[in-house]
Amino acid sequence: MGGLETCRAIRSDSDVAVIMLTVRNTDNDKVEALDAGADDYVTKPFSAPELLARIRAALRRTPLAPFIGPQRITLEDVEIDFQTRRVAMGGRQARLTPKEFELLRHLVTHPNQVITHRELLQSVWGVEYGDEVEYLRVFVNQLRKKIERDPSNPNIC
Repeated sequence: MGGLETCRAIRSDSDVAVIMLTVRNTDNDKVEALDAGADDYVTKPFSAPELLARIRAALRRTPLAPFIGPQRITLEDVEIDFQTRRVAMGGRQARLTPKEFELLRHLVTHPNQVITHRELLQSVWGVEYGDEVEYLRVFVNQLRKKIERDPSNPNIC
């Protein structure tokens, strides 16, 4: 089984953070891995300190404390349960990656506010991020496919 299939298999059963380590470094490879559910993508060669920093960042983004705020929000026919980290569209479960869920959480808990790319990246991915706008494009696209009736004409995100 290849890395992408492994990532998809992990993602189908778990919300654990996934960091892809690979020699493949084209933009298409990175986009495919992120679309498959990876939370981060590191190309070889890499240094041990860099890998450890990325692991620490992934662990920082893992919620440790209960979410303070609304426990459930309904937007049109999308229900978001922050307690169980579940999202349903029209009664059908939408399987979101941890990053997709955190991105959605940040967007819906800041309604009618302008949020810069940098702020969104740092809130969801960590303070060392800010210029990786492609991450946002990929994740917002994936999120729209999962929770919008018509992803090409979004109403929610």
